[in-house]
Amino acid sequence: MSENTTISTNELQARLQKAENIRARDGVVWKDKFDRTHTIADARALADGTAVKLAGRITALRWLGKLMFGRIYDIAGEIQFSMSREELGEDQYKFMKANVDLGDFIGIDGELYHTTAGELTVRVAKYTILSKALRPLPEKFHGLTDTETRYRQRYLDVISNPETRNTLLGRFKMTQYWREFMNNNGFLEIETPVMQNVASGAAARPFLTHHNALDADFQLRISPELFLKLANCAGFDRVYEVAKDFRNEGMDAMHLQEFTMVEWYAAYWDWKRNLKFTWELIQNLIQRCRGTLQISYQGTELDFSKYEMMDYTARMNELFGCNILDFDDVDALRKQLVDQGMFPAGELDDLKSVPTLVDYVYKRKIRDSIVQPTFLYNYPTYMVPLARHSDADDRCLDMFQLLVCGAELCKGYSELVNPIQQLAAFEQQAKNIAGGDEEAFNPDNDYVRAMEHGFPPISGVGVGVDRLASIIFDQPTLRDVILFPIMK
Repeated sequence: MSENTTISTNELQARLQKAENIRARDGVVWKDKFDRTHTIADARALADGTAVKLAGRITALRWLGKLMFGRIYDIAGEIQFSMSREELGEDQYKFMKANVDLGDFIGIDGELYHTTAGELTVRVAKYTILSKALRPLPEKFHGLTDTETRYRQRYLDVISNPETRNTLLGRFKMTQYWREFMNNNGFLEIETPVMQNVASGAAARPFLTHHNALDADFQLRISPELFLKLANCAGFDRVYEVAKDFRNEGMDAMHLQEFTMVEWYAAYWDWKRNLKFTWELIQNLIQRCRGTLQISYQGTELDFSKYEMMDYTARMNELFGCNILDFDDVDALRKQLVDQGMFPAGELDDLKSVPTLVDYVYKRKIRDSIVQPTFLYNYPTYMVPLARHSDADDRCLDMFQLLVCGAELCKGYSELVNPIQQLAAFEQQAKNIAGGDEEAFNPDNDYVRAMEHGFPPISGVGVGVDRLASIIFDQPTLRDVILFPIMK
Protein backbone atom coordinates (compact mmCIF):
# COMPACT_ATOMS: atom_id res chain seq x y z
CA MET A 1 0.00 0.00 0.00
CA SER A 2 1.01 3.66 -0.40
CA GLU A 3 2.89 5.59 2.25
CA ASN A 4 1.08 6.17 5.56
CA THR A 5 -1.90 3.95 4.71
CA THR A 6 -0.66 0.69 6.21
CA ILE A 7 -1.73 -0.50 9.64
CA SER A 8 -0.46 -3.52 11.51
CA THR A 9 -2.81 -6.22 12.74
CA ASN A 10 -1.75 -5.48 16.31
CA GLU A 11 -2.51 -1.77 15.97
CA LEU A 12 -5.89 -2.45 14.40
CA GLN A 13 -6.77 -4.89 17.17
CA ALA A 14 -5.65 -2.39 19.79
CA ARG A 15 -7.89 0.31 18.34
CA LEU A 16 -10.81 -2.10 18.04
CA GLN A 17 -10.36 -2.97 21.71
CA LYS A 18 -10.40 0.71 22.62
CA ALA A 19 -13.60 1.11 20.62
CA GLU A 20 -15.09 -1.76 22.61
CA ASN A 21 -14.01 -0.06 25.85
CA ILE A 22 -15.78 3.12 24.74
CA ARG A 23 -18.90 1.14 23.83
CA ALA A 24 -18.89 -0.57 27.23
CA ARG A 25 -18.71 2.79 28.99
CA ASP A 26 -20.84 5.03 26.74
CA GLY A 27 -23.10 2.54 25.02
CA VAL A 28 -22.20 4.05 21.63
CA VAL A 29 -18.76 4.47 20.05
CA TRP A 30 -19.65 6.63 17.04
CA LYS A 31 -21.96 9.31 18.45
CA ASP A 32 -24.77 10.95 16.52
CA LYS A 33 -24.11 14.61 17.43
CA PHE A 34 -22.35 17.13 19.63
CA ASP A 35 -23.83 20.50 20.56
CA ARG A 36 -20.82 22.75 20.13
CA THR A 37 -21.15 26.44 20.91
CA HIS A 38 -18.37 27.76 18.69
CA THR A 39 -16.08 26.76 15.85
CA ILE A 40 -12.36 26.85 16.55
CA ALA A 41 -12.04 30.06 14.55
CA ASP A 42 -14.86 31.65 16.58
CA ALA A 43 -13.26 30.56 19.86
CA ARG A 44 -9.99 32.24 18.94
CA ALA A 45 -11.73 35.62 19.00
CA LEU A 46 -13.14 35.18 22.54
CA ALA A 47 -11.77 36.46 25.83
CA ASP A 48 -10.10 34.33 28.49
CA GLY A 49 -12.61 32.83 30.89
CA THR A 50 -15.27 32.32 28.21
CA ALA A 51 -17.06 28.99 28.43
CA VAL A 52 -16.94 27.02 25.17
CA LYS A 53 -17.92 23.64 23.78
CA LEU A 54 -15.71 22.76 20.82
CA ALA A 55 -15.32 19.67 18.65
CA GLY A 56 -12.71 18.41 16.25
CA ARG A 57 -10.20 15.75 15.28
CA ILE A 58 -7.30 15.15 17.69
CA THR A 59 -3.98 15.93 16.02
CA ALA A 60 -1.66 15.98 19.05
CA LEU A 61 -1.53 14.44 22.53
CA ARG A 62 1.14 14.96 25.17
CA TRP A 63 0.84 13.35 28.59
CA LEU A 64 2.79 14.90 31.51
CA GLY A 65 1.85 12.79 34.50
CA LYS A 66 -1.18 14.48 36.09
CA LEU A 67 -1.51 16.95 33.22
CA MET A 68 -1.94 16.55 29.45
CA PHE A 69 -2.06 18.86 26.44
CA GLY A 70 -3.64 18.10 23.10
CA ARG A 71 -4.84 19.79 19.94
CA ILE A 72 -8.04 19.48 17.97
CA TYR A 73 -8.46 20.42 14.33
CA ASP A 74 -11.16 21.60 11.98
CA ILE A 75 -10.80 23.04 8.47
CA ALA A 76 -10.21 26.57 9.79
CA GLY A 77 -7.35 25.59 12.10
CA GLU A 78 -6.34 24.08 15.43
CA ILE A 79 -6.61 24.94 19.10
CA GLN A 80 -4.85 23.57 22.14
CA PHE A 81 -6.70 21.99 25.05
CA SER A 82 -5.51 20.81 28.46
CA MET A 83 -6.81 18.25 30.93
CA SER A 84 -5.74 17.61 34.50
CA ARG A 85 -6.34 14.51 36.59
CA GLU A 86 -7.41 16.71 39.48
CA GLU A 87 -10.14 18.53 37.55
CA LEU A 88 -11.41 15.59 35.49
CA GLY A 89 -11.19 12.97 38.17
CA GLU A 90 -9.04 9.86 38.23
CA ASP A 91 -11.35 7.61 36.19
CA GLN A 92 -12.07 10.09 33.40
CA TYR A 93 -8.42 11.05 33.07
CA LYS A 94 -7.21 7.44 32.91
CA PHE A 95 -9.93 6.46 30.44
CA MET A 96 -8.94 9.28 28.13
CA LYS A 97 -5.27 8.30 28.29
CA ALA A 98 -5.98 4.61 27.72
CA ASN A 99 -8.54 4.83 24.91
CA VAL A 100 -8.11 8.01 22.86
CA ASP A 101 -5.68 8.18 19.90
CA LEU A 102 -4.60 10.69 17.30
CA GLY A 103 -7.30 10.92 14.64
CA ASP A 104 -10.23 10.39 17.02
CA PHE A 105 -12.96 13.04 17.15
CA ILE A 106 -13.68 14.55 20.55
CA GLY A 107 -15.97 17.15 22.04
CA ILE A 108 -14.56 19.32 24.83
CA ASP A 109 -16.41 21.47 27.35
CA GLY A 110 -14.40 24.06 29.30
CA GLU A 111 -13.14 27.62 29.41
CA LEU A 112 -10.50 29.58 27.51
CA TYR A 113 -7.23 30.70 29.04
CA HIS A 114 -3.68 31.47 27.97
CA THR A 115 -0.80 29.30 29.13
CA THR A 116 2.38 30.80 30.56
CA ALA A 117 3.84 30.37 27.05
CA GLY A 118 1.05 32.61 25.74
CA GLU A 119 -0.94 30.01 23.80
CA LEU A 120 -4.73 30.10 23.78
CA THR A 121 -6.00 26.89 25.36
CA VAL A 122 -9.25 25.28 26.47
CA ARG A 123 -9.16 24.05 30.08
CA VAL A 124 -11.36 20.96 29.80
CA ALA A 125 -13.89 20.21 32.51
CA LYS A 126 -15.65 17.48 30.52
CA TYR A 127 -14.98 15.57 27.31
CA THR A 128 -17.00 13.33 24.99
CA ILE A 129 -15.42 10.78 22.65
CA LEU A 130 -17.37 11.33 19.43
CA SER A 131 -15.77 8.95 16.93
CA LYS A 132 -13.01 6.35 17.04
CA ALA A 133 -10.47 6.26 14.20
CA LEU A 134 -9.42 2.69 13.42
CA ARG A 135 -6.54 3.80 11.20
CA PRO A 136 -3.78 6.23 12.27
CA LEU A 137 -3.11 9.63 10.77
CA PRO A 138 0.11 10.20 8.79
CA GLU A 139 3.13 10.54 11.06
CA LYS A 140 2.81 13.95 12.72
CA PHE A 141 6.21 15.42 12.08
CA HIS A 142 6.67 14.25 8.52
CA GLY A 143 3.17 14.79 7.19
CA LEU A 144 1.96 13.18 3.99
CA THR A 145 4.58 13.43 1.23
CA ASP A 146 3.80 10.57 -1.17
CA THR A 147 2.21 12.24 -4.20
CA GLU A 148 0.02 9.29 -5.13
CA THR A 149 -1.39 9.07 -1.60
CA ARG A 150 -1.82 12.85 -1.35
CA TYR A 151 -4.15 12.91 -4.36
CA ARG A 152 -5.85 9.55 -3.83
CA GLN A 153 -6.49 10.05 -0.10
CA ARG A 154 -6.91 13.81 -0.18
CA TYR A 155 -8.60 13.88 3.21
CA LEU A 156 -5.29 12.79 4.80
CA ASP A 157 -3.42 15.41 2.78
CA VAL A 158 -5.77 18.16 4.00
CA ILE A 159 -5.47 17.05 7.63
CA SER A 160 -1.69 16.74 7.68
CA ASN A 161 -0.51 19.47 5.28
CA PRO A 162 -1.45 23.08 6.14
CA GLU A 163 -0.44 24.27 2.65
CA THR A 164 -2.92 21.90 1.02
CA ARG A 165 -5.60 22.87 3.53
CA ASN A 166 -5.10 26.60 2.98
CA THR A 167 -4.94 26.24 -0.82
CA LEU A 168 -8.19 24.28 -1.08
CA LEU A 169 -9.97 26.46 1.44
CA GLY A 170 -8.85 29.50 -0.53
CA ARG A 171 -9.97 27.97 -3.81
CA PHE A 172 -13.50 27.34 -2.50
CA LYS A 173 -13.68 30.85 -1.05
CA MET A 174 -12.57 32.14 -4.45
CA THR A 175 -15.61 30.49 -6.03
CA GLN A 176 -17.77 32.10 -3.34
CA TYR A 177 -16.27 35.55 -4.09
CA TRP A 178 -16.80 34.87 -7.80
CA ARG A 179 -20.50 34.28 -7.31
CA GLU A 180 -20.79 37.42 -5.19
CA PHE A 181 -19.15 39.48 -7.93
CA MET A 182 -21.39 38.08 -10.64
CA ASN A 183 -24.56 38.46 -8.57
CA ASN A 184 -23.66 42.02 -7.60
CA ASN A 185 -23.28 42.89 -11.29
CA GLY A 186 -26.74 41.73 -12.24
CA PHE A 187 -25.95 38.20 -13.42
CA LEU A 188 -28.25 35.27 -12.68
CA GLU A 189 -26.75 31.83 -12.02
CA ILE A 190 -28.51 29.14 -14.05
CA GLU A 191 -27.96 25.45 -14.81
CA THR A 192 -27.56 23.77 -18.19
CA PRO A 193 -27.45 20.08 -19.20
CA VAL A 194 -24.33 17.99 -18.69
CA MET A 195 -25.55 15.23 -21.03
CA GLN A 196 -26.11 16.63 -24.50
CA ASN A 197 -27.11 15.25 -27.88
CA VAL A 198 -24.22 17.20 -29.41
CA ALA A 199 -21.44 18.51 -27.18
CA SER A 200 -20.42 21.81 -28.74
CA GLY A 201 -19.13 25.22 -27.73
CA ALA A 202 -15.41 24.43 -27.90
CA ALA A 203 -12.84 22.60 -30.00
CA ALA A 204 -12.47 19.36 -28.04
CA ARG A 205 -13.13 15.64 -28.14
CA PRO A 206 -16.16 14.72 -25.97
CA PHE A 207 -16.81 11.77 -23.67
CA LEU A 208 -19.58 9.45 -24.83
CA THR A 209 -22.23 7.83 -22.63
CA HIS A 210 -25.39 5.83 -23.20
CA HIS A 211 -28.86 6.72 -21.90
CA ASN A 212 -30.57 3.39 -21.21
CA ALA A 213 -34.12 4.71 -20.82
CA LEU A 214 -33.94 6.53 -24.17
CA ASP A 215 -31.64 3.93 -25.74
CA ALA A 216 -29.58 6.77 -27.15
CA ASP A 217 -25.98 7.90 -27.04
CA PHE A 218 -25.19 11.24 -25.43
CA GLN A 219 -22.05 13.32 -24.98
CA LEU A 220 -20.83 14.97 -21.79
CA ARG A 221 -20.68 18.71 -22.27
CA ILE A 222 -17.40 20.32 -23.22
CA SER A 223 -18.87 23.77 -22.57
CA PRO A 224 -22.21 25.24 -21.44
CA GLU A 225 -21.89 28.00 -24.05
CA LEU A 226 -24.72 27.21 -26.45
CA PHE A 227 -27.31 26.66 -23.72
CA LEU A 228 -26.32 29.85 -21.90
CA LYS A 229 -26.82 31.82 -25.13
CA LEU A 230 -30.17 30.11 -25.62
CA ALA A 231 -31.05 31.56 -22.20
CA ASN A 232 -30.11 35.00 -23.59
CA CYS A 233 -32.44 34.28 -26.50
CA ALA A 234 -35.22 33.47 -24.03
CA GLY A 235 -34.81 36.87 -22.36
CA PHE A 236 -32.37 36.20 -19.50
CA ASP A 237 -30.07 39.12 -20.28
CA ARG A 238 -27.14 38.27 -17.98
CA VAL A 239 -26.48 34.65 -17.05
CA TYR A 240 -23.59 32.59 -15.75
CA GLU A 241 -22.84 29.04 -14.67
CA VAL A 242 -20.18 27.43 -12.51
CA ALA A 243 -19.93 24.40 -14.74
CA LYS A 244 -18.24 21.03 -14.67
CA ASP A 245 -16.94 20.35 -18.20
CA PHE A 246 -15.48 17.17 -19.67
CA ARG A 247 -12.96 16.91 -22.52
CA ASN A 248 -11.54 13.55 -23.56
CA GLU A 249 -8.06 14.81 -24.27
CA GLY A 250 -4.49 14.62 -22.95
CA MET A 251 -3.61 15.09 -19.29
CA ASP A 252 -0.79 17.27 -18.00
CA ALA A 253 -0.09 19.86 -15.30
CA MET A 254 -2.53 22.35 -16.84
CA HIS A 255 -5.09 19.99 -18.42
CA LEU A 256 -7.52 17.55 -16.82
CA GLN A 257 -10.44 15.74 -18.43
CA GLU A 258 -12.90 16.93 -15.75
CA PHE A 259 -12.55 20.58 -14.82
CA THR A 260 -14.51 23.62 -13.69
CA MET A 261 -15.35 26.63 -15.83
CA VAL A 262 -17.29 29.77 -15.11
CA GLU A 263 -18.98 31.09 -18.22
CA TRP A 264 -21.13 34.19 -18.46
CA TYR A 265 -23.08 35.86 -21.26
CA ALA A 266 -24.43 39.40 -21.32
CA ALA A 267 -26.96 40.66 -23.84
CA TYR A 268 -26.11 44.04 -25.41
CA TRP A 269 -22.41 43.87 -24.46
CA ASP A 270 -19.54 43.66 -26.95
CA TRP A 271 -16.11 42.05 -26.47
CA LYS A 272 -14.47 45.28 -25.31
CA ARG A 273 -17.03 45.75 -22.53
CA ASN A 274 -16.57 42.14 -21.50
CA LEU A 275 -12.79 42.39 -21.53
CA LYS A 276 -13.04 45.29 -19.07
CA PHE A 277 -15.48 43.31 -16.88
CA THR A 278 -13.24 40.21 -16.99
CA TRP A 279 -10.22 42.18 -15.85
CA GLU A 280 -12.18 43.78 -12.99
CA LEU A 281 -13.36 40.31 -11.91
CA ILE A 282 -9.87 38.79 -11.93
CA GLN A 283 -8.39 41.74 -10.05
CA ASN A 284 -11.19 41.47 -7.49
CA LEU A 285 -10.54 37.75 -6.97
CA ILE A 286 -6.78 38.17 -6.60
CA GLN A 287 -7.12 41.10 -4.22
CA ARG A 288 -9.60 39.24 -2.01
CA CYS A 289 -7.68 35.96 -2.03
CA ARG A 290 -4.14 37.32 -1.72
CA GLY A 291 -4.54 40.88 -0.43
CA THR A 292 -2.37 42.29 -3.24
CA LEU A 293 -2.22 42.42 -7.04
CA GLN A 294 1.49 41.59 -7.07
CA ILE A 295 1.83 37.84 -6.55
CA SER A 296 4.46 35.15 -7.07
CA TYR A 297 3.76 32.08 -9.18
CA GLN A 298 6.36 29.29 -9.15
CA GLY A 299 9.18 31.82 -8.71
CA THR A 300 7.84 34.36 -11.24
CA GLU A 301 6.64 37.73 -9.99
CA LEU A 302 3.35 38.70 -11.62
CA ASP A 303 1.76 42.15 -11.64
CA PHE A 304 -2.03 42.11 -12.00
CA SER A 305 -2.32 45.88 -11.61
CA LYS A 306 -1.94 46.16 -15.41
CA TYR A 307 -2.09 44.15 -18.62
CA GLU A 308 -0.63 44.19 -22.11
CA MET A 309 -2.39 43.78 -25.46
CA MET A 310 -1.15 41.63 -28.39
CA ASP A 311 -2.65 41.46 -31.88
CA TYR A 312 -2.82 37.71 -32.55
CA THR A 313 -3.06 37.91 -36.34
CA ALA A 314 -0.26 40.48 -36.65
CA ARG A 315 2.04 38.42 -34.46
CA MET A 316 1.28 35.22 -36.38
CA ASN A 317 1.89 36.98 -39.68
CA GLU A 318 5.38 37.86 -38.45
CA LEU A 319 6.07 34.19 -37.74
CA PHE A 320 4.57 32.79 -40.95
CA GLY A 321 6.12 35.44 -43.19
CA CYS A 322 2.75 35.93 -44.88
CA ASN A 323 -0.81 36.96 -44.09
CA ILE A 324 -2.49 33.95 -42.51
CA LEU A 325 -5.88 35.44 -43.40
CA ASP A 326 -5.15 34.77 -47.09
CA PHE A 327 -5.08 30.98 -46.68
CA ASP A 328 -8.00 28.57 -46.76
CA ASP A 329 -5.99 25.52 -47.88
CA VAL A 330 -4.10 23.65 -45.18
CA ASP A 331 -1.59 22.11 -47.60
CA ALA A 332 -0.54 25.52 -48.92
CA LEU A 333 -0.16 26.92 -45.41
CA ARG A 334 1.79 23.83 -44.31
CA LYS A 335 4.14 24.27 -47.28
CA GLN A 336 4.72 27.88 -46.29
CA LEU A 337 5.98 26.79 -42.87
CA VAL A 338 8.16 23.98 -44.26
CA ASP A 339 9.67 26.24 -46.93
CA GLN A 340 10.61 28.73 -44.21
CA GLY A 341 12.32 25.99 -42.27
CA MET A 342 10.19 26.54 -39.17
CA PHE A 343 9.08 22.90 -38.93
CA PRO A 344 9.99 19.65 -40.67
CA ALA A 345 7.23 18.39 -42.94
CA GLY A 346 6.62 15.24 -40.89
CA GLU A 347 5.80 17.24 -37.77
CA LEU A 348 2.84 18.91 -39.48
CA ASP A 349 1.34 15.96 -41.37
CA ASP A 350 -1.31 15.19 -38.73
CA LEU A 351 -2.68 18.76 -38.73
CA LYS A 352 -5.70 18.43 -40.99
CA SER A 353 -7.17 21.95 -41.08
CA VAL A 354 -6.01 25.56 -41.24
CA PRO A 355 -7.19 26.41 -37.69
CA THR A 356 -5.42 23.39 -36.13
CA LEU A 357 -2.22 24.24 -38.01
CA VAL A 358 -2.31 27.90 -36.97
CA ASP A 359 -3.10 26.94 -33.37
CA TYR A 360 -0.20 24.47 -33.35
CA VAL A 361 2.26 27.17 -34.42
CA TYR A 362 0.86 29.57 -31.81
CA LYS A 363 1.28 27.00 -29.03
CA ARG A 364 4.80 26.08 -30.13
CA LYS A 365 6.15 29.56 -30.84
CA ILE A 366 4.17 32.20 -28.91
CA ARG A 367 2.13 30.95 -25.97
CA ASP A 368 4.90 29.93 -23.58
CA SER A 369 6.76 33.23 -24.07
CA ILE A 370 3.87 35.26 -22.63
CA VAL A 371 4.47 35.72 -18.90
CA GLN A 372 2.81 38.89 -17.59
CA PRO A 373 -0.98 39.30 -17.98
CA THR A 374 -1.61 39.79 -21.70
CA PHE A 375 -4.83 39.98 -23.70
CA LEU A 376 -4.54 38.57 -27.20
CA TYR A 377 -7.12 39.83 -29.69
CA ASN A 378 -7.92 40.00 -33.42
CA TYR A 379 -8.10 36.30 -34.28
CA PRO A 380 -8.87 34.86 -37.74
CA THR A 381 -12.53 33.92 -38.24
CA TYR A 382 -11.71 30.25 -38.83
CA MET A 383 -10.33 29.88 -35.29
CA VAL A 384 -13.69 30.04 -33.47
CA PRO A 385 -16.95 29.39 -35.36
CA LEU A 386 -19.15 30.90 -32.61
CA ALA A 387 -17.53 34.35 -32.47
CA ARG A 388 -18.72 37.50 -34.25
CA HIS A 389 -16.88 38.69 -37.34
CA SER A 390 -15.30 42.11 -37.00
CA ASP A 391 -17.02 45.00 -38.77
CA ALA A 392 -13.57 46.41 -39.60
CA ASP A 393 -12.39 43.17 -41.31
CA ASP A 394 -14.80 40.26 -41.64
CA ARG A 395 -11.84 37.86 -41.85
CA CYS A 396 -11.15 38.55 -38.15
CA LEU A 397 -13.09 37.98 -34.93
CA ASP A 398 -14.15 40.28 -32.11
CA MET A 399 -12.40 37.98 -29.63
CA PHE A 400 -9.81 37.97 -26.85
CA GLN A 401 -7.88 35.58 -24.62
CA LEU A 402 -6.02 36.33 -21.37
CA LEU A 403 -2.66 34.60 -20.94
CA VAL A 404 -0.42 34.47 -17.87
CA CYS A 405 2.79 32.40 -17.66
CA GLY A 406 1.89 30.68 -20.91
CA ALA A 407 -1.49 29.54 -19.53
CA GLU A 408 -4.75 30.55 -21.20
CA LEU A 409 -6.97 31.74 -18.36
CA CYS A 410 -10.01 32.79 -20.34
CA LYS A 411 -11.53 33.26 -23.77
CA GLY A 412 -14.19 35.82 -24.63
CA TYR A 413 -15.79 37.38 -27.65
CA SER A 414 -18.72 39.16 -29.13
CA GLU A 415 -21.01 36.29 -30.03
CA LEU A 416 -21.99 35.42 -33.57
CA VAL A 417 -25.73 36.07 -33.75
CA ASN A 418 -26.08 35.99 -37.55
CA PRO A 419 -27.74 32.64 -38.36
CA ILE A 420 -26.53 32.66 -41.97
CA GLN A 421 -22.89 33.04 -40.93
CA GLN A 422 -23.37 30.55 -38.09
CA LEU A 423 -24.70 27.87 -40.42
CA ALA A 424 -21.80 28.44 -42.82
CA ALA A 425 -19.30 28.21 -39.94
CA PHE A 426 -20.83 24.94 -38.75
CA GLU A 427 -20.73 23.54 -42.29
CA GLN A 428 -17.01 24.33 -42.43
CA GLN A 429 -16.52 22.58 -39.10
CA ALA A 430 -18.30 19.51 -40.50
CA LYS A 431 -15.85 19.52 -43.41
CA ASN A 432 -12.95 19.74 -40.96
CA ILE A 433 -14.30 16.76 -39.02
CA ALA A 434 -14.70 14.78 -42.26
CA GLY A 435 -11.10 15.67 -43.09
CA GLY A 436 -9.84 14.11 -39.86
CA ASP A 437 -9.82 17.08 -37.47
CA GLU A 438 -10.81 15.43 -34.17
CA GLU A 439 -11.02 18.74 -32.30
CA ALA A 440 -13.32 20.64 -34.66
CA PHE A 441 -16.59 22.00 -33.28
CA ASN A 442 -19.59 19.71 -33.48
CA PRO A 443 -22.31 21.45 -35.55
CA ASP A 444 -25.63 21.98 -33.76
CA ASN A 445 -28.59 22.54 -36.06
CA ASP A 446 -30.99 23.14 -33.16
CA TYR A 447 -28.80 26.03 -32.06
CA VAL A 448 -28.93 27.55 -35.56
CA ARG A 449 -32.72 27.19 -35.57
CA ALA A 450 -32.93 29.09 -32.29
CA MET A 451 -30.72 31.82 -33.72
CA GLU A 452 -33.08 32.12 -36.68
CA HIS A 453 -35.76 33.11 -34.16
CA GLY A 454 -33.52 36.06 -33.23
CA PHE A 455 -30.66 36.63 -30.79
CA PRO A 456 -29.82 39.98 -29.18
CA PRO A 457 -26.24 41.26 -29.37
CA ILE A 458 -24.30 39.11 -26.88
CA SER A 459 -20.79 38.85 -25.46
CA GLY A 460 -19.58 35.90 -23.43
CA VAL A 461 -16.49 34.74 -21.55
CA GLY A 462 -15.30 31.39 -20.18
CA VAL A 463 -12.67 31.21 -17.44
CA GLY A 464 -10.92 28.07 -16.23
CA VAL A 465 -11.43 28.07 -12.45
CA ASP A 466 -8.79 25.43 -11.69
CA ARG A 467 -6.15 27.12 -13.84
CA LEU A 468 -6.78 30.56 -12.36
CA ALA A 469 -6.73 29.11 -8.84
CA SER A 470 -3.38 27.41 -9.48
CA ILE A 471 -1.86 30.80 -10.32
CA ILE A 472 -3.55 32.71 -7.50
CA PHE A 473 -2.47 30.15 -4.90
CA ASP A 474 0.95 29.42 -6.46
CA GLN A 475 0.39 25.72 -7.15
CA PRO A 476 2.30 23.85 -9.90
CA THR A 477 -0.56 21.67 -11.18
CA LEU A 478 -4.34 21.71 -11.45
CA ARG A 479 -4.53 18.66 -9.17
CA ASP A 480 -3.16 20.79 -6.34
CA VAL A 481 -6.25 23.04 -6.37
CA ILE A 482 -8.82 20.26 -6.80
CA LEU A 483 -10.10 18.54 -3.69
CA PHE A 484 -10.59 15.13 -5.31
CA PRO A 485 -8.66 15.01 -8.63
CA ILE A 486 -9.35 12.18 -11.02
CA MET A 487 -6.92 9.27 -10.61
CA LYS A 488 -6.28 6.12 -12.62
